[in-house]
Amino acid sequence: MAIFDDEPKKKQRLHEIGQDLSLLSVDELSERIVLLREEISRLEAERTAKGATKSAAEALFRRG
Repeated sequence: MAIFDDEPKKKQRLHEIGQDLSLLSVDELSERIVLLREEISRLEAERTAKGATKSAAEALFRRG
């Protein structure tokens, strides 16, 4: 079984959209809220960066 030992393990998801939340404690829910807020911030930063790149490209092509 050495073949399977060398395969990378899939990262366990801490939260999955739509999953049943009824079994989670208040602390676990709070931790997930923090995690999701951090992810939202990361997504917004990436969107901003891509928007800036797109604007710069559009400005460059308008000059030509």
